[in-house]
Amino acid sequence: MDIAQARFNMIEQQVRPWDVLDRKVLDVLGKLRREDFVPEDYRTLAFADIEIPIGHGQVMLDPKTEARLVQELELTADDHVLEIGTGSGFSTAMIASLAKQVDSVEIIPDLSASAAKKLKDFDNITLQTGDAANGWGEDRKWDAILLTGSVPALPEAFNNMLNPGGRLVAVVGTQPMMTARLYRQLGNDGLSDKVLFDTVIPPLQNVKKPAAAFAL
Repeated sequence: MDIAQARFNMIEQQVRPWDVLDRKVLDVLGKLRREDFVPEDYRTLAFADIEIPIGHGQVMLDPKTEARLVQELELTADDHVLEIGTGSGFSTAMIASLAKQVDSVEIIPDLSASAAKKLKDFDNITLQTGDAANGWGEDRKWDAILLTGSVPALPEAFNNMLNPGGRLVAVVGTQPMMTARLYRQLGNDGLSDKVLFDTVIPPLQNVKKPAAAFAL
């Protein structure tokens, strides 16, 4: 397989048509070795428009969805970012290439350990193992938060985890109806809520059921 051509085709045929047009995001996609983040048995499918199994019943999101979610965070070089669900580590690498610092939390120790090996060249990533589906850190606040698994409704704990002007991107709903949404911290006015696009991704482990969540 011509890796360079496959990466180019992924960007031009999958990612761009899905409204991923931020030059910084596209440049990162062109530089990162996505093929190094997939299991060896799936290496030839690294650039395909599919979700790739990464073990423990988890998947690496397809390229266009992963790129679009990261783009919607509107990252700057000064941002401190929280990622819920490290997974393969590829979205972690994308975020780290665009932001100042990334704290990424993974509930499955084996996946966190595997991602650590792939992310060893980054000095602005902190990987932690734990259950962050309903919040993480009692007093910490971040400029941006990404949930890499879907939630039926945004857990209430996330309402107070963003700095003023901070952004949170999550896929909200249950199959077959989910939407990617952008929440923005407006200070005393709470969080704004904007629907971005329709999609379906696997759920975040251990997230509370709708009756116990706060829906905006």
